Amino acid sequence: MLSLEEIQQPIRKELSLFEVNFKKMMISDTPLLDKITHYIIKRKGKQMRPMFVMLSAGICGGITDRTYRAASLIEMIHTATLVHDDVVDDALERRGFFSINALWKNKIAVLVGDYLLSKGLQLSADFQDFDFLKLISTATKEMSEGELLQIEKARRLDIEEDVYFDIIRKKTASLIAACCATGAASAGASVEMVQKMKLLGEYIGVAFQIKDDLFDYESVAKQIGKPVGIDIKEKKMTLPLIYALKQADKKTKRWIINVVKNHNEDDKKVRELIEYVKKSGGIEYTTEKMENYKDKALSLIKEFDDSPFKTNISELINYSIERKK
Repeated sequence: MLSLEEIQQPIRKELSLFEVNFKKMMISDTPLLDKITHYIIKRKGKQMRPMFVMLSAGICGGITDRTYRAASLIEMIHTATLVHDDVVDDALERRGFFSINALWKNKIAVLVGDYLLSKGLQLSADFQDFDFLKLISTATKEMSEGELLQIEKARRLDIEEDVYFDIIRKKTASLIAACCATGAASAGASVEMVQKMKLLGEYIGVAFQIKDDLFDYESVAKQIGKPVGIDIKEKKMTLPLIYALKQADKKTKRWIINVVKNHNEDDKKVRELIEYVKKSGGIEYTTEKMENYKDKALSLIKEFDDSPFKTNISELINYSIERKK
């Protein structure tokens, strides 16, 4: 598997230019806001979403000025959702740094998230990138629906596999689908091609989220700052647990539900449940589903002409599910 740095090679110059432009766009006349946005930029992650935008544009005709705007829009919307998520989850850290709400409290964090959201939308409106607005507004609507559906199911613990896939398609895959679709649109791709790229992003996003859910059952979770069993503690019914529940007899089902509902803060009971999920075959089943979505994405990519962009978006797909954090 190629490293992220190697995957970035065909678009390294473009990513550097994107970063410069993005920093300029984030500058504000409001001192407090400028201080916070500077902090956000300083702790940026892997920038996989801008990479998907750039590589998608590359395989659909080439990177243009609109591609940089699409990548900036996606990054602003993504950052806004992360800031809001940390408030909702009462999370004090993200990527090893203090969250915005930890440093400046919830009220300011919510307002910063709102600012980033509106700033992204204004960027598209100013340049009349209305196709971007349509794609990203659909994604943000679905992300909210997915999160609310997950919260509803966490209260009732009545989730089936098809509902799980509906949740992750909306809450995670919809934004990666928007990355690939806006990237294609920025290169002047046809409506049909944009929809094909959107489907590609959906496949990638589902596989990406399944990988995140698998981290909950792996010792590597501790290495990435995610405590083992955190999804169980938050009453999130992910695919390994759904599969284990489906295989269990009535007595075991009652025990599983009881642990998730009433003993999710008990580390010993959570570890016992994790071990049961592993023994039930839940990890293997979930991994197989993840691989299926990866294969769907790679099959779609094969339809494009050979190029460094095609090669590296394939590598980025592989990286998404083979990553260690």
